[in-house]
Amino acid sequence: AWASYMTNSPTLIVMIGLPARGKTYVSKKLTRYLNWIGVPTKVFNLGVYRREAVKSYKSYDFFRHDNKEAMEIRKRCALVALEDVKAYLLEECGQIAVRLFWTKHRFTSGLFCAAQSVFFVESVCDDPEVIAANILEVKVSSPDYPERNRENVMDDFLKRIECYKVTYQPLDPDAYDKDLSFIKVINVGQRFLVNRVQDYIQSKIVYYLMNIHVQPRTIYLCRHGESEYNLVGKIGGDSGLSPRGKQFSQALKKFIEEQEIVDLKVWTSQLKRTIQTAESLGVTYEQWKILNEIDAGVCEEMTYAEIEAKYPDEFALRDQEKYLYRYPGGESYQDLVQRLEPVIMELERQGNVLVISHQAVMRCLVAYFLDKSADELPYLRCPLHTILKLTPVAYGCKVETITLNVEAVNTHRDKPSLNASNLPTSQTPVRMRRNSFTPRASADTVKRPRHYSVGSKPLDLLGPLPSLE
Repeated sequence: AWASYMTNSPTLIVMIGLPARGKTYVSKKLTRYLNWIGVPTKVFNLGVYRREAVKSYKSYDFFRHDNKEAMEIRKRCALVALEDVKAYLLEECGQIAVRLFWTKHRFTSGLFCAAQSVFFVESVCDDPEVIAANILEVKVSSPDYPERNRENVMDDFLKRIECYKVTYQPLDPDAYDKDLSFIKVINVGQRFLVNRVQDYIQSKIVYYLMNIHVQPRTIYLCRHGESEYNLVGKIGGDSGLSPRGKQFSQALKKFIEEQEIVDLKVWTSQLKRTIQTAESLGVTYEQWKILNEIDAGVCEEMTYAEIEAKYPDEFALRDQEKYLYRYPGGESYQDLVQRLEPVIMELERQGNVLVISHQAVMRCLVAYFLDKSADELPYLRCPLHTILKLTPVAYGCKVETITLNVEAVNTHRDKPSLNASNLPTSQTPVRMRRNSFTPRASADTVKRPRHYSVGSKPLDLLGPLPSLE
């Protein structure tokens, strides 16, 4: 993936901090983001290893520093996790491992053998209300507390935190830890302290963590109303709404008014069909060019039947690997993810937002929030005249599908079952074309500029340019 070319891998991210400070929340969110931009990342949580070793948790006594038997179990769990991290980075071609500790002194030097880059993320919180809210929201449902009694959980977990405090030592940026690369996230993002950021992926991590927040909010995603091109099966272009598309825009207006959403922001692309949909709402909206639909290059304003007839090899190649396939003179889903990254960053910063976009764009946004893989992303169902209501929760995102009662054509294409007869004779999966200025089945020259991703620059097919001197 495009981001893979810019990483100094393998990289280890070490999450440290006392319990109920948001380490798991940050690690899961960061891992989801890194995987979405194409950097293979995996979380290694010591709590999971500890629960495997000790099937039944009894009380906070297990975490006392003078409980020698428990400390030996925890040490063995840390070593097993260490071996799994090393295997992931060195044998499974992982690029980033996220490992959860409570203090940097549990960090083992053996990890330096596996990781070329090590970055610490420390979650610091001294707000008792935030800590109590975290315990009640997340820890009550933890496997450690099957009885789910709120008072008992709160009492035991607060005592568990006191056990951790005995050995916990925060990062010291002024003396002992001044040479380490790290970010301190203080009171859930109220303040940050950043020290010695040394490479591209570390800077990406810092930028991402400084944009997320935990305030309650809702994100609404929908496509434009049905367009004239949707009716005839054409992709791309800049057509206006069909009569049913205009009917949907009125239904959307009624839905938004009924929700009584506070300070709702509305974003659209710069294409006519999303703008017409937003105009009916009667509210202020922002146009984002980067929310425009995927660029189909030479296949713009064609039906799939026309593409298959004119460019049969291209049609087969796209079915072969839809995420990586790039339309000649256009974009791939991988390119689209790269283009949409600023939208994700801004969605993480904002409160309530309605995004009116397009099928491929909406798939990319949904894949980020619901943690879908690159294989799943191009086939996510995002039908017309349907709203996805996304509510971020502790370790993920709650999704509600709302279908407004306005009929529309079905633009979804299921993932085909591929066999040798589906593939173009001149291409194999290993040699799939990722860049070209002309489609394989045509000698036509593409006039529009080519979009390409880092590490995947097109060959200089036309030779050197003439001198300007």
